[in-house]
Amino acid sequence: MPWLRDLRRAGSGSGRQGCCPSSGVKWLDRPSHRLEHLVGIAFNSLGGARDHVGNALNGVWLGHPAHPPLASLTSGAIGTTVGLDALSLLPSRPKSEFVDASRFATRALGLGILANLGSAVTGVADWQHTHAEHRRVGLVHGVLNGMATLLYITSWLDRRRGRHRRGIVTSALGYGVTIGASYLGGALVFDSGIGIDQSGNRLRTPEWRPVLPVESLKNGKPQRVEVDGLGLVLCRTGNNGEIAAFGEFCPHLAAPMSDGWVDRGRLVCPWHGSRFDLCSGEVLRGPSAAPLPRYHTRIIEGIIEVRGDDRHSLSAGKLGSGKEGDK
Repeated sequence: MPWLRDLRRAGSGSGRQGCCPSSGVKWLDRPSHRLEHLVGIAFNSLGGARDHVGNALNGVWLGHPAHPPLASLTSGAIGTTVGLDALSLLPSRPKSEFVDASRFATRALGLGILANLGSAVTGVADWQHTHAEHRRVGLVHGVLNGMATLLYITSWLDRRRGRHRRGIVTSALGYGVTIGASYLGGALVFDSGIGIDQSGNRLRTPEWRPVLPVESLKNGKPQRVEVDGLGLVLCRTGNNGEIAAFGEFCPHLAAPMSDGWVDRGRLVCPWHGSRFDLCSGEVLRGPSAAPLPRYHTRIIEGIIEVRGDDRHSLSAGKLGSGKEGDK
């Protein structure tokens, strides 16, 4: 479908100069902003439970977004349904096989519907933090999946009422719509990097590197430095003189953490408010699901030194200790 290809190119920003593929779909901005507003109202109505619900839907507990595994479960269950339906339609098969295939297809379809509903809720929670072309692609992706879900529910009801062949046709149509929606979902993930860890390259330097005088680091404000051509941010962790080093970009959508701030022992993303623990880099509040890379620091003669390795939950250097800290 050409319009799907155009929309996918709009989401990936791969349109050729002079022919902007996103210009023809800007009419999606108004409904997408209205939907985002409604989603925001729904989350704000949760009060004190907002962060807990948001973290659950964003996949903080899982370490990556919860939407992809639920989408995979949906695809597997619906694919099983379509496969069993195809088997039940083979000619010259015993009637018992048709009955068994129809029964298991109905159960698989029910599982697929439940998984699709969960996928929709988690998908909306992730979608509300996207921007511009990605928001448009995500909106169409969600609408198509909603249409497919309605077809699956219709199919399930038809099967329960004994109209199996009608149910087979309806679920097959829904599966076709799901394939189109998955095509757009692939654009968001593989072309645009939505839902993957975007914190960038890791610091692997095993030697200590001097980066900044201690007195240059202000309280409450992260400061960007470079180590071997790789950007990091330094910040004070509190009143005890400890200093921490983190990756330069937020894992969610690569926001520059140097534009963020420190709030009560948490490093806050400047774009969407993800909060990371200053002692470990672990996520305290989404939408980021992946932790922020954190590196060794120490203070030697008033100079902050940093090194990297394969670990991300590392110790912080203490101000004024004059000791080497980690070896």
